[in-house]
Formats: sequence, C-alpha cells, structure tokens
Amino acid sequence: MKETQTIPIVFAYVADPIGSGFVQSFPRPGGNATGFQTYEFTLAGKWLQLLLQVVPPLHPVGLIYNPATAPPGFLHAMETLPIPPSVQLTRVPVHNTAEIDTGIADFVREPNGGLVVMPDTFNDAMHEQIVELSAKYRLPAIYTHRFDDGLMCYGPDLSDVLGRTASYVDRILKGEKPGDLPVQAPTKYNLIINLSIAEVLGLKIPPDLLATADEVLY
Repeated sequence: MKETQTIPIVFAYVADPIGSGFVQSFPRPGGNATGFQTYEFTLAGKWLQLLLQVVPPLHPVGLIYNPATAPPGFLHAMETLPIPPSVQLTRVPVHNTAEIDTGIADFVREPNGGLVVMPDTFNDAMHEQIVELSAKYRLPAIYTHRFDDGLMCYGPDLSDVLGRTASYVDRILKGEKPGDLPVQAPTKYNLIINLSIAEVLGLKIPPDLLATADEVLY
C-alpha cells in the first residue's frame, strides 16, 4: 500500500483492517484495498470461555503476545470482558524466544492458570516453542487458529478465508473497484481439541465440550 494507491489489493490474512489503516470502514473500504478479516474481536470471549470449561477453577489467564506485531484491539477486547472475580488477566509481552521462556516461566508461578496465545504473526511463528513450554509446565493453552500440536484451537477456517478471496479478485478483474467491495469477516469457525495433549497435561476434557468440537485429535 505504500507503493501504490491505484493497483487493486485484496488481502486475506488481516486481523484488524481498520486499526492497521488498510481501509476506512468495513462496508466502504474507500481506497484501493479490500479483502477478508481473519478474526473478530468478539472471539476473545470464546477463548476465555473455553479455558474456563477446561480448567476449573481458572485463576490467572496469561495473554501472550508480541507488542510489535499483535493487533491491540484483541487485548482491549479481552480486558473489557465481564469475567468472574476469581479470574485475573495477565499480560505476557514477548519479543523473542528468550522472553517466551522467561515470560511463561514467570507466569506459571501461580497455580491453576491458562494461556491464551493471542492472534499474532509472531506467536504463529513461535508456536512450537509455546507448545513445548506449555507441556513442560502443564499449562493449558488455547490457540486462535489450527495448530494440531496445541491443546485447543478455536478460530476461523483459514483455508475457507483464503479460498473466498478468489471471488474478489475475479470481480475486480471484471471492473469493480476494491473501495466498493465490503471487507468480509469469516463465516466458518472450528473448535479442535487434542486429547493426547490433554492427557500429557493431566486434564479431562468435559464430555459436553468434546461433543461440540468440530474435530478431536487423538
């Protein structure tokens, strides 16, 4: 977008298009860019709800993120949720692998905790390290899109989001303007639970939660 204000741009992996400055609004993007949002801020409540179902009683909830890459809107959404008085949200800012080690080690000093691995390209790149540390400290964690080696994942079906971008490319090539095509949110969401990871962590997943899962890994 810094290079051109005329060539049409269709994005497919953007968490906060308005906050990132890519569009003026969802209904009328207004410029030369439009596309598909990967997350909605309302998902924050779902991630916390799922952790509460798996870890009763849940006390500290760590929000791990990189301040340089994580969309700030999701932190705000988490911290403005109506949460039980016993639940304490704790920010775990990290910038590199060393800070992931120390950040999680400091967080787990308090028992009965859970971790929300926030929507963040840094977290995506470092998710294997986060998974390993979660297993080491027996720390339940929920991820915001599919990672088969995580305990729980809840988020949009990214393959569906990517596939839907083709329709916008087609419409633009046929003459429509990107500024007139509304930014669209995901339409398909998946809950994936890994029972082998739950066993490693010493957790028993409630049967009613398993029944709602789109996929159960063993």
